[in-house]
Amino acid sequence: MCGFTGWIDWTDDLTKQYATLEQMTETLENRGPDASGTWLSRSCALGHRRLSVIDPVNGAQPMIRTVEDDTYVIVYNGELYNAPELKRELEGRGRRFATTCDTEVLLVAYMEWGQACIEKFNGIFAFAIWDSREEQLFLGRDRLGVKPLFISKQPGRFVFGSEPKALLAHPAVKAVVGPEGLAEIFIMGPARTPGHGVYKDISELLPGQCAMVTRSGVSVTTYWKLQSRPHTQNVQDTAHTVRDLLKDTVERQLVSDVPLCTLLSGGLDSSALTTYAVRYYDQNGQGKVHTFSVDYVDNNKHFKANDFQPNSDAPWIERMAKHLDTVHHSVQFDTPELVDALRDALLARDFPGMADVDASLLLFCREIKKEATVAISGEAADEIFGGYPWFHREDALNADTFPWALAADMRAGLLSQDVAAWIKPLEYIKDRYSDAIAQVPKLPGEDPYAQRMRQMSYLNITRFMPTLLDRKDRMSMAVGLEVRVPFCDHRLVDYVFNIPWEIKTAGDREKGILRMALEGVLPSDVLYRKKSPYPKTHNPNYLSAVRSRVLDIINDGNSPLLPLINVKKIREIAESEEASSNLPWFGQLMSGPQLFAYLLQTDMWLREYNVTIR
Repeated sequence: MCGFTGWIDWTDDLTKQYATLEQMTETLENRGPDASGTWLSRSCALGHRRLSVIDPVNGAQPMIRTVEDDTYVIVYNGELYNAPELKRELEGRGRRFATTCDTEVLLVAYMEWGQACIEKFNGIFAFAIWDSREEQLFLGRDRLGVKPLFISKQPGRFVFGSEPKALLAHPAVKAVVGPEGLAEIFIMGPARTPGHGVYKDISELLPGQCAMVTRSGVSVTTYWKLQSRPHTQNVQDTAHTVRDLLKDTVERQLVSDVPLCTLLSGGLDSSALTTYAVRYYDQNGQGKVHTFSVDYVDNNKHFKANDFQPNSDAPWIERMAKHLDTVHHSVQFDTPELVDALRDALLARDFPGMADVDASLLLFCREIKKEATVAISGEAADEIFGGYPWFHREDALNADTFPWALAADMRAGLLSQDVAAWIKPLEYIKDRYSDAIAQVPKLPGEDPYAQRMRQMSYLNITRFMPTLLDRKDRMSMAVGLEVRVPFCDHRLVDYVFNIPWEIKTAGDREKGILRMALEGVLPSDVLYRKKSPYPKTHNPNYLSAVRSRVLDIINDGNSPLLPLINVKKIREIAESEEASSNLPWFGQLMSGPQLFAYLLQTDMWLREYNVTIR
């Protein structure tokens, strides 16, 4: 994994812009701590930071290949899991390779097939390829958007990069936020509408899109999206297909020339991935798998079971680590560390994020990086297989909004009157929800309930899952750790999206078909354990710390946050023990403490990025 940036300019000689390119590239140093590279021509500038995973010696970027009078240059972030098959196919067509890295496979694939190459890729990726003879830049992003790609379209100029910070380092891209950006932060956040970059000058190439930049302009093409198709297999055959797809994708993603580990929570998803990893290592004589888990000091004292988090992970982690005989590493954090890490998490994401959930993940990844460079994680299984409680609750199913945004009215009330009148938060979220529902691919003949469950699946895959993928990419890459997410294999997602709800919930259980698929793979008690989400701190000291800091901000007349918020209302919440502890705010995990932490991050963001609002 890596980070890249650059820009096209049809009016300037970019060979004189090395200092700007270097400045942009260095903002991504954490994503690629192993090497740095730049390349400039008159109209194109490319910068790259490298995290070496495959062929560390020969995979330097920007990678350049010349054929006769044509020069191709690539910058790339990601992994192609079908690179060996593509390489054999290309060699059969007469192409020759100088390295064993997937970067060269991707570049040669473009040289052979042009823009159509992207439909052949199985992986997580974002890339940009400059063709000197045609004077065109081709950019692409993976189907599920695991790897980020931000862009800025301007007259005669096109700026791009793996993170907003790289674009903001270009003098033509400013940290200006308008009403849409504020609505994204205050009513949608920490989710973000796909394609929206919050800053006025920045947007995002959507998952499953590619773009061609020429002197004539920017042409964007959607090469993949979810489609609705009839499902013809019975329950047993469906379970077998799910098992085969999952096993294949995990094994593809275990390929690495550097130390690899898995993240283990003791739940269904991480236990399955770790089991497949252990079996693969055993078959190939690769020794023991290292596993990592995270928890918080004194969490066992303060944990209280609820619908979203029915039990603690700790005993289940121990159960699976012993069962699989892994080398297990348990990492713990205390409240002061979590509070202090809010700033690092903000700088990693470039926006306010999932508060302590972001901060703890960043700290967790930092510890993992001491032992490994690549990690396997169970992200996305709940969105794809319908694991969240809101898939099964009438209030969420009947709500005319995103199921993780049921507190929109309350959140709108936290804004100052002027800002609320300007951004119209409730209208904004209603419009974004209507846009999302309108995009759901219909299947003729579905009854209303089946149609609603298809809508819920689509919303979770295209609107909620990107929030978690964004978090995982940004927090892990901030410390130079590559995290792979097997449940995001597009073949698996495409197949499971079309499994009827009654089969998905086989055995009257959430993720029932996945449990059936893993029978004989996992111990039965783990296989049928009720879902428990990513752990968060339950220590009341965390609430006290973030609430105190928010009150400090409220009492600071210089805070740029104050004109944006309803100070009186937030003070009332902060001074109420019940509201501070239990106020529903976002999703299934984020309540009062996370609201305060989010406000802290928003204040930091406005200051650190010198945000202009207009």
